[in-house]
Order: sequence, then structure tokens, then C-alpha cells
Amino acid sequence: MNQTILRLAAIALADVLGNPGPADAKLGKFFRDHRELGNKERAWIAEAVYGVLRRRSFLAYLAGNEDPRRLLVAWLVRVQGNSLRELDELLNQQQKEWAQEIKAKSTEGLSLAVQADLPEWLWQRLEAQYGAEEALAIARSMHKPASLDLRVNLVKSNREEVLARFLSEKAAAEVTPYSPTGIRLPQRMSINRHPFFTDGKIEVQDEGSQLLALLVAPRRGEMIADFCAGAGGKSLALGALMRNTGRLYAFDISEKRLHNLGQRLKRSGLSNLHSQVISSESDPKLKRLNGKFNRVLVDAPCSGLGTLRRNPDLKWKQTPEDIAELVAKQTAILNRAAKLVKAGGRLIYATCSLLAAENEQVAEAFLAAHPQFKLVNAAEILAQQQVALDTGAYLKLLPHQHETDGFFAAVFELAAA
Repeated sequence: MNQTILRLAAIALADVLGNPGPADAKLGKFFRDHRELGNKERAWIAEAVYGVLRRRSFLAYLAGNEDPRRLLVAWLVRVQGNSLRELDELLNQQQKEWAQEIKAKSTEGLSLAVQADLPEWLWQRLEAQYGAEEALAIARSMHKPASLDLRVNLVKSNREEVLARFLSEKAAAEVTPYSPTGIRLPQRMSINRHPFFTDGKIEVQDEGSQLLALLVAPRRGEMIADFCAGAGGKSLALGALMRNTGRLYAFDISEKRLHNLGQRLKRSGLSNLHSQVISSESDPKLKRLNGKFNRVLVDAPCSGLGTLRRNPDLKWKQTPEDIAELVAKQTAILNRAAKLVKAGGRLIYATCSLLAAENEQVAEAFLAAHPQFKLVNAAEILAQQQVALDTGAYLKLLPHQHETDGFFAAVFELAAA
């Protein structure tokens, strides 16, 4: 790399830190504006920007402020471990002086929140929930980027065929520890031009998300609803588990997200999936479907704090007020989705959050308000699906333990008529 690339990385970082909007969208626009950059240069800039976002409070302490150029120098010296000699041609004279100061700075006595690289309010919540030691282990596990997890589409292939293909291409592929349809690639391979991807034999999906589809445990010929489908990763996994039988509805308030699902659906070979835009959880269109579904999945809008390996900017953008708003929304969606469940059917509530406020507390409040539903043990359902994973009555996945995103899920069953 050279001084020009470092300067461009600082411009990209300044935009991500200083303006609202997701980091990946900001970087996408930055690269569209700088089409002269090659793949290696883009990869380096993206890695640098995400590297700073992951360790922002630690780097700001070392740098003395949040100047993007100083943060990048601190990242190069203290996170990447580059020596001043290695950086000689990359840094100008002023940056070399910064690098020397940063290298010499002691980190003794740093607060736990700074060590965890979390805002103070979030650190306090995680520490109260998990204890300081485990909270720190969770936070540090999210300083590393996520691996690339794939789900094999059983409608078109099997795990043995896909694994053999990647190993023949010298990719360091391995099976996922828990999901029977997952393959893990440690390096960030570009997968979207791979023939198995374009043929619909594989989809990119975190193992935690794959396990959530297995927790829904749909059976052939059933009526299933994915109530907050988004771009449809779980909908596609559910359709494959149903072996393309029955009827699967994917509901979402975003036409754009459902359009993206349409693109993926074409590749998947599924014909049992029907997507439908709704105005909100109380859309009158839903009334005719009350009491019709065997399974209803609510993968609720949430803080996303379990996905910080992929989206490190989220931790700096969320506030306690945002969490309170989300909890109200999660509760309203869950209450409405419950009406869709038929007698003896199941409602599955899930988030990719680590916070009890969005997880256990929402589940417990739902059960208290809906005595006709009972909690079903998640570990028992997974065992029936041949998944050897026991996190108790709720599914609770943590990055440092399970090498997945942080996920929570609760399964409620409606009393039979």
C-alpha cells in the first residue's frame, strides 16, 4: 500500500464515522466514486475502515482523539502490529511522529468498556447480564471478522457434493459444528460468481441463522409464515426443509427486501414460497390468515448487537432509547403474529441481539400476557432435528462459544383446540 491509499482510507473512514447510515452502504458509495481502485486496494481500505470500527474506543484512547488519520495509524501499529520500519514508506513525517507516540503509549488501567470496545451503556448491560469476564470474552470475540458460512440447498444438492467441490478448489472448507447443511470457509472468498452459487446449490447464511430455521422445524405439506422475512435467507432455508411442499409465506414491510428475495428464489428451485408486502404488522390483509399457520417465525427487528463481527458500526449507533423503542415494536409484532397460529401450532420469536431486554424479557412478557401459549424447550426441538446443541429452554448463541452471530430464540406452542 502507499500514502495515497492511506489518504483515501482516511476519507472513507471520516464519512463512516461522521455521517448517519450503515458502514457497508457508505463504503459501497465510496468505491463507486473511486472506480480507479483495484480489488486489492478496495479490500485493504475496507479492512482498515472495519478494523477501526471494531476497536474504535481503544484506538481513540491511543490516538488521543478521533481524527480518522490518527485512528488509522493507531490501527496499523497496535492492532495490525506493524513495526515503524515496515510503515516507513506508507507514512508521512507527521504520521511517523504519531506512530512513535502511539507505540509508546501504555494501556495499563484501561476501563473494561474501552477494553471491550463498547459504549459505556452497552458494556454496563452486558456486564450485568453475563458478568465481567464473560462479557469481555463476548466483546473480544466480535473484534474479529466473521467466517463465511454457506447453507447447502438440499433441493438441488447435498453437503458432501459441495464440500468435495470446494476442497478440490483448494478452499479451506469445513463442515459447520452444528448445522447439518452448513459449510464454513474461513477466508472472505468472493462467492457470488461461483457456479454452485449461481446454480442455487448454496446460499450465504450464518450458521446461527441456519439453526433458527431448524428450530422452526417445518414439516412437509404445512402452512408456514416467515413474518419479518427481510431478504429471505430463513424463508429459503425453511422452503428447503419442507422439501418444496406445503405453502410458505414470506411477509415484510419492505418491497425492496422482498424483491431481493425474488432474485434468490429464482436460483433456489423452490416453488412453495409466496412473498407478500404488508403495510405493518396490523395490515388488514392478514386477517383472513388468522389461525391458519402450523408455524409462524418472527425474526423481529432488533438492535443487531449479535452481528458486530459483520456490522461493527452498530455498537456506536444504538442508544438505550433505541432499545426501548425496539422492545415496543417487537412486542407489537409478536402479539399480532400470535393470531396467525392455528391450535397446536407454534410461534417462534427470534432476534440477533445479545440484550435480555430484547430477548428473555420480551419472551417472558409474551407468555404472561398469553396463557394459551406455553414455552417449548429449544434443545429438545434441535435434538429431534439431529442437532446436538443444548443452550437450555431458549436458543442462545454467542460468538465466543458457538462461532456464530449472537442469536436468541424462544418457541411458544398454542394449546390444541
